Amino acid sequence: MLKKILLVEDNPNDVELTMEALSENNIANAVDVASDGEEALDYLYCKGKFSSRPPDNPGVILLDLKLPKINGLEVLGKIRSDARLKLIPVVILTSSREESDLVESYRLGVNAYVVKPVDFNEFVKAIRTLGLFWAIINEPPPAV
Repeated sequence: MLKKILLVEDNPNDVELTMEALSENNIANAVDVASDGEEALDYLYCKGKFSSRPPDNPGVILLDLKLPKINGLEVLGKIRSDARLKLIPVVILTSSREESDLVESYRLGVNAYVVKPVDFNEFVKAIRTLGLFWAIINEPPPAV
């Protein structure tokens, strides 16, 4: 069974583009969307509107950095400090080219850092590569 992808993105246009890019590239994994950092943590801890979801972890988290309520770096820090979550692959998918964001993401244990291309065709290619690797090729760690 294919593991879910958790997309944490506050920009509805970027959510739509990501979903379209995954679909165009036949990435069949189900995608759940959290629109801010607080929702992402609620999802991972099965709280709030996600309280009835099955407690299995997603196969990969695509995480934006510039999020309302709780920013992506804080979310990443909480994921990496929790024994039940720390092995989930996390890919930063952001428009930020700030060196400090890049360095801090890797310091916190991110698996990959991808700057969102502005051009739609380049964005589709980037999502295809991410999806093929993280959702299909990569062997995720067993549940802890």
